Amino acid sequence: MRRKRHAMSIPANVQAFPAPAKLNLDLRITGRRSNGYHELESIFCLIALYDTLYLNVRKDSAIVLHTPIPGVDPEHDLTVRAAKLLQKQTASKLGVDIWLEKKIPMGGGLGGGSSDAATVLIALNRLWVCGLNRQQLMNLGVQLGADVPFFIFGRNAFARGIGEQLTEMDIPKQWYVIIKPDVHVSTEKIFSHKNLTRDSKTRIIACFQALQPFRNDMQKVVFEEYPQVFAAFEDLKVYGNPLMTGSGACVFVSTSSKEKAEIIYSNVSKKYQAFCVEGLPQHPLFDI
Repeated sequence: MRRKRHAMSIPANVQAFPAPAKLNLDLRITGRRSNGYHELESIFCLIALYDTLYLNVRKDSAIVLHTPIPGVDPEHDLTVRAAKLLQKQTASKLGVDIWLEKKIPMGGGLGGGSSDAATVLIALNRLWVCGLNRQQLMNLGVQLGADVPFFIFGRNAFARGIGEQLTEMDIPKQWYVIIKPDVHVSTEKIFSHKNLTRDSKTRIIACFQALQPFRNDMQKVVFEEYPQVFAAFEDLKVYGNPLMTGSGACVFVSTSSKEKAEIIYSNVSKKYQAFCVEGLPQHPLFDI
């Protein structure tokens, strides 16, 4: 089967690897480090919304991204950076051709870029026969971004620190309807906002039920700065208790059944880019 992206063909024998999105079902900022990084506590949930990475091992050491994002230097792309970091760490002499098929919207707080980087690390660790274990890959991943270790961890989790301290968490099976407002939220702008809550109390018990009611400490300032996100949130309130994920712009509502989710999706998708997806118990690449 031949696939095309940006008028570029992907050879039929190239292996495909999924990169799932995530939702922050709860997000609280508990402090700020001297280096500017924020301490947080969050519930990370994997969802069945995927980017797909197509990887072809090269016998030379070249790392080639065939689907660059317009306006972004390929050398700055997280997939390229991940491949180069693993190559340097393991002294691998091999290279890789990379094609990225995007389905996860950018700038939505769904972790697409971090997930793409994690999938590159996981897949190339096998394809290049590097032999790194999960923790070693997570240690590499945090150098690329705070969310990358979670996707390598591969299970739904309660996160502390900057998001790299992970404890596995059981999350009830749920369906999610996600709205992506037509706006790009600047994560840097929100984290540096003077009104951002930075002193939420830490919690001792990492239990799904005990941590409710859920909230997102970034939500208030995002609503102030980006009225489009607030409008989407208000539209979802008709169907339950919505929440923003990450630093936005996506907002979501959860339901216990696929049928309920599909009804909500059919309504909101008339106005917004929207997704109806199931929560995942683990990363599809967890076992490799």
